[in-house]
Amino acid sequence: MSTTKTCQRVTLLNSPLLILFTGLHGEPAAAQVLARLDRELAWQRPTLRLYGREHPIPRRQLWMGSPEARYRYSGRDFLPEPWHPAVTALRDRVVSTLADAGTRARFNSVLLNRYANGEERMGWHSDDEPELGPAPLIAAVSLGVERPLRFRWKDRSGEAFNVWLPHDSLLLMGPGVQERLQHALLPRRLPGLRISLTFRWVAPTMGGA
Repeated sequence: MSTTKTCQRVTLLNSPLLILFTGLHGEPAAAQVLARLDRELAWQRPTLRLYGREHPIPRRQLWMGSPEARYRYSGRDFLPEPWHPAVTALRDRVVSTLADAGTRARFNSVLLNRYANGEERMGWHSDDEPELGPAPLIAAVSLGVERPLRFRWKDRSGEAFNVWLPHDSLLLMGPGVQERLQHALLPRRLPGLRISLTFRWVAPTMGGA
């Protein structure tokens, strides 16, 4: 895997703090990471309780991180799987890339989502659970088929907008994004696999409380 960084930074001006980096790995390294994650991880399809009923999520996912990084979502506690070596290497690359851009970050956990095709999706939400703190910094890596992440303002003060996330890209969602915006990966007629990894810091004293 090449260690030469070719990331290009694009600041998206119509948001509190959204910065897109492209070319995180370069090829063929990015394709190799995608294939390895798809092949080696024990992907799960948990159910979430909505309106008193259990529903399987419309994608596969995996919660991974340090043992203390427990996460509560939709009334359910998620216990982290141990770090996979490929994900650890990817986390370190993200931290290094952000440091080179002037942003210090640390991550003790990551939510991985596997979308087999464009019909699999993620509904509207903000990553604002209490264990993430009052102003979380989220770093989202995209591998595979390019899809748009849709954003809308919670107070409807502006128009909704798309951020297209190409293969081998990193989207930084900085402080203020989760407070003011919601995002969703809406279904589209796009073939092909996509895996996303959203790195975050879960407060060890609060996670799973």
